Amino acid sequence: MPFKHLRHSLSSITFYLHFSPTISPKPFFTRFSAVILSHVMAATPENFSTDATTTVVTDAEADDVKFGFQRAEMYQSKLAGTATSYDRHLFLCYKSHETWPSRVEASDSDLLPKLLSDALKARKDDIKIKTMLTICEVRDDMEVSDGDVLIFPEMIKYRDLKESDVDAFVDDVLVNGNPWSSGSQESLSGSYVFVCAHNNRDKRCGVCGPILIEEFGKAIESKGLKDKVYVTACSHIGGHKYAGNVIIFSPDKDGKIVGYWYGYVAPDDVPVLLDEHIGEGKVIERLWRGQMGQYDKVTEKVNEQRVPEVTNEETKPLENGSQESVTDFSCCQGAAGVSCCRDASAEQKESKKGQGRVSNWFGKWEQREVLTVVGVVGAVAVVAVAYGFYKKAR
Repeated sequence: MPFKHLRHSLSSITFYLHFSPTISPKPFFTRFSAVILSHVMAATPENFSTDATTTVVTDAEADDVKFGFQRAEMYQSKLAGTATSYDRHLFLCYKSHETWPSRVEASDSDLLPKLLSDALKARKDDIKIKTMLTICEVRDDMEVSDGDVLIFPEMIKYRDLKESDVDAFVDDVLVNGNPWSSGSQESLSGSYVFVCAHNNRDKRCGVCGPILIEEFGKAIESKGLKDKVYVTACSHIGGHKYAGNVIIFSPDKDGKIVGYWYGYVAPDDVPVLLDEHIGEGKVIERLWRGQMGQYDKVTEKVNEQRVPEVTNEETKPLENGSQESVTDFSCCQGAAGVSCCRDASAEQKESKKGQGRVSNWFGKWEQREVLTVVGVVGAVAVVAVAYGFYKKAR
C-alpha cells in the first residue's frame, strides 16, 4: 500500500471523528483518533514525513461545516411565517458589523443605538405604525455615514443623527409623521439588500453573512447593477438558524416598496435574488420567510407553513458563547403597547425544540458511538496489517 494512501486513510478517519455531525460530544473521539494516529505514525516515522499531499482542514472549512452553509441544520425548518410582523423598518447606520457587541442596541459603549432603541420603547404607545429598528454597517458605496437613518418603505434617508437629537427625531418622524425639523430629508432610489452578519450575536450569521455580502458585490458588479442595488451588513433580525438571512427592499410587481425576508440563502442563490426578485419582482418562495406588511396577501401561505409556537425558556448559550435572556428585546414597537419585536426567547425557542428528544435517543447514541469506535479500530487494524505485509515484501 503506498504510504500516501495510508496517510490519507488515517487523516480521513481523524477528520470523520472530529467533524461528523452525528458524533457528539467530540472531545473523547478527537483524543482517541489522535492517539491512534500518533501510535501508527510513531511506528513508521521514516514514512510519515509531511508533504504537499497531506490533507489539511482549514479553519474556514471547519467553520463552514459547523456554522456555515454545510451545517446539518440547513434547510431543515420551514421558513414561511418566521419573519417579524411590522410595517416600517428603520436602519441606523453605525460602524462596522465586526465591532458590534451582541446587544448593540443595549450597549452602554454604543450610546447612539442605545438611545434610539430606548426612545422607541419609551414612545411605543404613541407610535402608530409598527416600527422595527436594525443597525446597518457604514459602507462608502452606499454613501452613508455614522448616524444616518434609512427608513423603509418610505425610501427616506436622514443624515447625521446625533445623540442629542434622538428624542426630537423620534417625536417628529415616528410619532407625528412629519419631516425631521433638524435634518434634511433625502429620497432613496434603487434596491437595498441587508444581510445579517452579526458575528458577536451568533456565529452562523457571522460566517454566512460576509460570504453572501461578497457574492452580492461580485454579482452586482458583473451584472452592471452598481448604483442600482446596494448591499450591506445588518445586525440581528431574529432566526439565526435560518442563516444566511437576507432582507431585500425593492419594488414589487405593482411598483410598491416591500421588505422581503429570505432565509437559508447560499452563495448560489445570489444571482437568483438579483435576477428574479429584484429584476423581475418575483418572490423566491423556497427561501421566503415573510415580508413587511401586506399580510392579507400572504396569510393563507403563512398559515399553511407556520412554525408552531413553543413555551419560553429562561436562557440559552449562543454558538459564540454569549448569553440571551428573556428580558432582552430587539427594538420594534407598535401601537397600544403591542410589540412586533422578537424577544431573546425567540432564539431560545429555536434551539430548544429538539432538546426534548435528547433523553429518547441518548441510549441509541451510545450504541452508535461504540460501533463507530469499533469500526475505526478495525480500519486502523487493516491499515496496520497492510503495512506489515508491505514491510515483509520489501
